[in-house]
Amino acid sequence: MTTKLKSKLQDDLNTAIKERNELRSSTLRLTLAAITKEEVAGKEKRELSDDEVLKVITREAKKRREAAEAFAQGGRAESADREKAEGEVLAEYLPKQLSDEELNAIVAEAVQEAKAAGAEGPKAMGAVMKIVNPKVAGQAEGGRVAAAVKKRLQG
Repeated sequence: MTTKLKSKLQDDLNTAIKERNELRSSTLRLTLAAITKEEVAGKEKRELSDDEVLKVITREAKKRREAAEAFAQGGRAESADREKAEGEVLAEYLPKQLSDEELNAIVAEAVQEAKAAGAEGPKAMGAVMKIVNPKVAGQAEGGRVAAAVKKRLQG
């Protein structure tokens, strides 16, 4: 039994192939390959849950973003554009990202919670991250969350 998200990816891949959409079909192929690789990693093959599939898609999207930045810095605009376009295809399958205001509000709430539990100052970073991460899972990148928490704890 395949998960909803994985079967949606496969259906979209079939559609992209029929439409001869090279960018979309190659991006979805690579993503499905990464999902399959994750399923067969470890001692025995298993079916990934929708959450796990989402984590793989998030990881793949992050790879595209980082590669686009690296290509742009290296003066390879064409390759950077391709990576950005692949990232946009993957973004369609990810939950909407939180705005800075929304993220800061969640972080502020978590800092108050951590203070109430006795954690303060820069040492509270771990405690605050433990509160924030489940609330923003998939909606904000880890680095962005850590930066917001650090800024809030220093301010």
